[in-house]
Amino acid sequence: MSIVFDTKNRHVSTKNHLLWKNYRPMKIIAFVLLTLPIFAQTNKDVSDIKSVLNTQVKLWNEGKIEEFMEYYAKSEDLKFIGKSGVTKGWAATLKRYQTSYPNRETMGNLSFDIQEVDVTAGQTAWVLGRWNLKRPSIGDVGGYFTLLIKKIDGRWLVVRDHTS
Repeated sequence: MSIVFDTKNRHVSTKNHLLWKNYRPMKIIAFVLLTLPIFAQTNKDVSDIKSVLNTQVKLWNEGKIEEFMEYYAKSEDLKFIGKSGVTKGWAATLKRYQTSYPNRETMGNLSFDIQEVDVTAGQTAWVLGRWNLKRPSIGDVGGYFTLLIKKIDGRWLVVRDHTS
């Protein structure tokens, strides 16, 4: 390696530095190749999360509240926030659903409109959406929800559900 001193611009450069400068396209390609798996993983995570939510809709519409709840973390740290306040824990959240929706008529036909899925750090995600229950004999209801979902043992599970 040789060192060149530029008296006009008062800096020192090396031939290696000049060689690296000529490889700018290589730096860009290297950056893209190194970051591509991150974007691919995020897209897969978003797809997996939407699949979980679609499965929940299917289970709800079959009247299977307990199976619907299998996509919530079975933990006392689970929190459901609704118009009546905060429900803590998986069992309490299941009971809340069973009390609020005691039969197929009250459960209606659920649909989700997922508006945003924001995966953070590959292990958590925020989901924003609208929910709607079609209930012909007693009236439709709906609103918005925000979910915090975590990847636990390889599965995306709801740990916070704020529904209004």
